[in-house]
Amino acid sequence: MNFFKKIFGSGESASDEEHESEYAGTPVPNSHLSLDEQFIFNFKKNGGKFLYCENTQEVAEQFENILEENDWFENEVLCYESALFHLLEENKLFYIAPSHPKFLLASCENLIADEGSILFSSKQIRQNKPNDLPANIVIIATTSQILPMKSDGLSAIKRKYDRDIPTNITTIKYFEKAKEEDFTQYGSVAKNLYLLLLEDL
Repeated sequence: MNFFKKIFGSGESASDEEHESEYAGTPVPNSHLSLDEQFIFNFKKNGGKFLYCENTQEVAEQFENILEENDWFENEVLCYESALFHLLEENKLFYIAPSHPKFLLASCENLIADEGSILFSSKQIRQNKPNDLPANIVIIATTSQILPMKSDGLSAIKRKYDRDIPTNITTIKYFEKAKEEDFTQYGSVAKNLYLLLLEDL
């Protein structure tokens, strides 16, 4: 996984123009990319903002940077996962019964390389449909969650939860409005999505 350092450098943002990957803007055939590179290429092509983190301290630091960049301090946040509450409490964010959340903070089931999409279930978003979620989303995931295709993600969910398979399994794929009319995005609302990707391999 050291290719992350090669492309982005340690703990630095790979979002927008600041740190364009060597693949950005270049039509690279996905078959020539590793699984991780394929995910990042497609995720960024879909408009996602990607931040690589070597450890949990960097996750906390990058999360604070996102809050500062968007002026989200002391706002309401939608978050259903108790394992993430400490990040909200440390930054004085309100997550108990929010009425107008600025963003969703969540983990995910898997990251799908061939689509550059994020796979969720009711464990992260309850019964909300993607269009019902806040326009801004911050996802915390690990490099071991990257899988080739959606079918691999569904199989992983089945193995992980065995007899207690979650409901509302869905993906979010579009992270910016299409510059031109794109029929593949019909019915989908683009999300402003940040991915904090923690190295765990």
